[in-house]
Amino acid sequence: MQEKRGAAMSLTQKKRVVSIDYGTKRIGVAQSDPLWLFAQPVGTFDRAGLSKTLDTMLKSDEIALVIVGYPLSESGEKNTMTGVIDRFIETLHEEFPQLRIETVDEHHSSRDARSILIASGKSRKNRQQKGRLDSAAACVLLSEYLENQESAR
Repeated sequence: MQEKRGAAMSLTQKKRVVSIDYGTKRIGVAQSDPLWLFAQPVGTFDRAGLSKTLDTMLKSDEIALVIVGYPLSESGEKNTMTGVIDRFIETLHEEFPQLRIETVDEHHSSRDARSILIASGKSRKNRQQKGRLDSAAACVLLSEYLENQESAR
């Protein structure tokens, strides 16, 4: 009788980190791969679309953590937009109490995302499509977070 190797082994995937670049018009979203190595864009949504996307991911048990970009000033102080983000996080907690939410400094994330899009060779018209910059900024936030997690290990 031949033994089946690895039949009893089950591979469990890690849950993902989801990154949100919140804006008053559009919300950019990115997610990590299950190994927390890479960031990939999910898309750009309005508030209702974000809720639907997060709900779907939660039902699939995919989310370990949500990080939200926190727009501090150059000197690290809060500003008008940080108050908007604080209220957004409160409503996110009310809607999804099971989510673990952390803030990360988003200083320069949009500028870095714009530079990445330019370096990618995309035409100016493609780069200016609504939402492309928002999801790219969410990827920048997530990539920096994942790199910091890796160096902390």
